[in-house]
Amino acid sequence: MTDQFTFLDKRPDHENLLEIEGQIERITYADEESGYTVAKLIVQGYQDLITVVGNIISPSPGETLVVSGTWMDHPKFGRQFKVEDHRIKVPATIQGIKKYLGSGLIKGIGPVMASRIVKKFGEKTLDIIEQRIDELVHVEGIGPKRIDMIREAWQEQKEIRDVMIFLQTHGVGSAYAAKIFKRYGQGSIPLLTQNPYRLATDILGIGFNTADRIAGNLGFAKNSPLRAEAGMLYVLNQLTDEGHVYYPYEPLIEKCQEILGVDRGVMVQAIDTLNQEEKIVIEDLDQDFSEARANAKAVYLTRFYISETGIQHHFRRLIHSPKTIRKIDTDKALQWVQEKIHLHLANKQVEAVKKAISDKVMVITGGPGTGKTTIINAVIRIYSELGVRIQLAAPTGRATKRMSEATGHPAKTIHRMLEYSRQTGGFQRDQDHPLDVDVLILDEVSMIDTILMYHLLKAIPSYATLILVGDENQLPSVGAGSILKDILQSGVVAVVELNEIFRQAQKSKIIVNAHLINQGLIPEFIQDRNNLEDFYFIEQDDPVQVIQIILELVSIRIPKRFHLDPIDEIQVLSPMHKGIVGTGNLNIRLQEILNPSETKLIRGERAFRLNDKVMQIRNNYDKEVFNGDMGRITSIDPENQTITIVFDGMPVIYDYSELDEVVQAYAISVHKSQGSEYPAVIIPVLSQHYILLQRNLIYTAVTRGKALVVLVGSKKALAMGIKNNKVMQRYTYLAQRLRSE
Repeated sequence: MTDQFTFLDKRPDHENLLEIEGQIERITYADEESGYTVAKLIVQGYQDLITVVGNIISPSPGETLVVSGTWMDHPKFGRQFKVEDHRIKVPATIQGIKKYLGSGLIKGIGPVMASRIVKKFGEKTLDIIEQRIDELVHVEGIGPKRIDMIREAWQEQKEIRDVMIFLQTHGVGSAYAAKIFKRYGQGSIPLLTQNPYRLATDILGIGFNTADRIAGNLGFAKNSPLRAEAGMLYVLNQLTDEGHVYYPYEPLIEKCQEILGVDRGVMVQAIDTLNQEEKIVIEDLDQDFSEARANAKAVYLTRFYISETGIQHHFRRLIHSPKTIRKIDTDKALQWVQEKIHLHLANKQVEAVKKAISDKVMVITGGPGTGKTTIINAVIRIYSELGVRIQLAAPTGRATKRMSEATGHPAKTIHRMLEYSRQTGGFQRDQDHPLDVDVLILDEVSMIDTILMYHLLKAIPSYATLILVGDENQLPSVGAGSILKDILQSGVVAVVELNEIFRQAQKSKIIVNAHLINQGLIPEFIQDRNNLEDFYFIEQDDPVQVIQIILELVSIRIPKRFHLDPIDEIQVLSPMHKGIVGTGNLNIRLQEILNPSETKLIRGERAFRLNDKVMQIRNNYDKEVFNGDMGRITSIDPENQTITIVFDGMPVIYDYSELDEVVQAYAISVHKSQGSEYPAVIIPVLSQHYILLQRNLIYTAVTRGKALVVLVGSKKALAMGIKNNKVMQRYTYLAQRLRSE
């Protein structure tokens, strides 16, 4: 059909633009960050739906969209209308109004309720909601409470649209407008006009670059002090995301100059201002004045300085406070406990148990199969016999579950043990309200970051015994710091390092190969595929073929041969998020094959489906769900745009706007798998991952498998990763602080 739209003459720089008007039938794709949208329109005079593509402000099905742009032919998707400019009208037809109200835009109105309202009021529906909303009480199922909800949502949407238009004009994606409005309310626009850089610290997901773009459009100069200060905070936050607790003064100035493109003098003034405002702390690292260096200073974000110095203080307090548990004969206790657990402890295990009884603070470190759990069980039995209060804790829910199953003693996550309070916005357990504990056994210490360790140590009473258990060869914590490594390097507490693989563990190729990898050696691969073993390597260099192999392994081969559930018992671990074999693409492909449920809720480019396996990706203290927690979607309510996810038997409801906290978890990153154990893991290892391929990453991934590990990829890439033992240095000063005693 020939195009029958007149050319626009309104914009001299776009003389050849066409204008079309149509009703949005559905949103095919919407990128939350950029606002890029693919939508299908019903356009009068066209038999088929028209595809429009471009940046569109928060479109909703049912709205009338007026777009100006040009036609183009996409090699894969065919004829599309590329949007250069647009405006949105409220729908005028009954069908359009029904689709608009039922799209989830207005909380309290879903598809069913939208049909009832439109049936009652017809084309006057939107006028009724706008001017005489109380008349909705005549619609079945709508009472005063729901009317109040609809009124509030309707008003909020109007105000959000104003904010969206302002933001879109200044280069920010429309999806963040709801978050911005929720934070600042009706004052959003004046607040942002005054200081757009606050977005970078106040709104999760909006970085400095977006705030900087808005500021530039609003006329803020490149050398603006406000920009320099915000930029430095941004750089410091980025560096903490990389694991650094502080950053050296001169390299920080240079990095800020490079990123921001401003003069050194401006950055020096910015760092001084931030220091005076106590947003950062600058500490002189020169201890020996005879060898003093210019600007040998550490620059901390204030919360990290407080945490690191706080760890030093509370560690010292614990070490030097008297132990209130009565002294016992350790030799007799060892003889008694070995009879109770029906095991003869090895020399290193005996040493560890003795230190756990005699010392106030001690560390047990070692890889899989070296007997850490046996030691913990022995220590628990001895202290239980003495009648003291014992608590077990770990950083993640899965780690605590493993700990409980292995010891028969209840364990808690650190967050739950410290009792986060919604009212106060902090942990209830601290130095003023310490934990009711005499002996605290803390597992997976390598995962604990600086800030969490500080809050934990604050809450441990001075008389308590602290036993730290971990594997120093695992990946470091996702958050800033290297707590276990720093404590080991400080030399201030007793450390027992376990390095003997016990006979029973030697039967596991997973454990044997993990130790070979840790020594920089290539693992032993299974040659006879007719026998059931626990460690395999499937060689394939082509990423597309690797994807196909993984799909077959998860959906057919492993469930058939090993009788494992493909969703609950098989976990794919990838070194990367992006790319064809990254977690993003793997999750899309695995979801298609493992869970093609038609009951779903679309958010941007992702479809959340009933029974999806999902993971929480940031701490949400209000919901008591934390970074790394995994669950299953048990219900989807399209009417109210909510999803219910069950985490370890606990149902948690998510509103549509909160779904950026959750991702599909058929495939997860190796970092996110820390502290967890799965019956089977599949690990793609390809040369495309070379930037991230390190010995500790491969070691961590392999040790997540309990009964089966399958590596798929290139032996060359695997060898590269195992040889690469250059763990990135994290800037921390904790070891030196602890040694300063």
